[in-house]
Amino acid sequence: MRTRRTVLSAAVFLSATPALSFFTSARAASAGPTSQLIKAARDALQQHGDRVTHTDVIGIADFTLPSRQPRFHILNLADGSSEAYLVAHGRGSDPAHTGWLERFSNEFGSEATSKGSYVTGSTYMGHHGLSQRLLGLDPQNSNAEKREIVMHSAWYVSSDLAHQAGVLGRSEGCLAFAEADYHGILSRMGEGRFIYAGKA
Repeated sequence: MRTRRTVLSAAVFLSATPALSFFTSARAASAGPTSQLIKAARDALQQHGDRVTHTDVIGIADFTLPSRQPRFHILNLADGSSEAYLVAHGRGSDPAHTGWLERFSNEFGSEATSKGSYVTGSTYMGHHGLSQRLLGLDPQNSNAEKREIVMHSAWYVSSDLAHQAGVLGRSEGCLAFAEADYHGILSRMGEGRFIYAGKA
């Protein structure tokens, strides 16, 4: 399930706190990321800017929302456009499979999603086909690469499943996307771009 929006701009994203009121109204109109996550992502991008090769496009995974709703936002800071996609979280983050992320973890074996800043790495062919590595930039997601937390497509992520079951399947901590959306997401994000995952 993908939605297209044109409510965000690079100037507003990178500006100071007064811009947050704009994003609060934008969220009401378009169900974009929460203003708290936008501020957190903006601050994190400024902190880790030297690790990020390309800043034209960034991703924000808003795990405030349930899995049945598009909550991975690709923000084009060059032209102000935004798109949102379905994304699954880890089973360790949602043991009862309610569709709501309850906890983050950076621990090995947790099968949970990790909070924080990432930079996209190289692609490779893995168990789920074409996958993209994610490098954790914060203490709370520093094990991402060793835990093999990546971006990949999955059969258990689809708009049909979200509509019929009201909940997506769960990953082992990876950002898992619908097969119909994945290659478009991969081409938009590419290597060396910033992703922020969090919950307001």
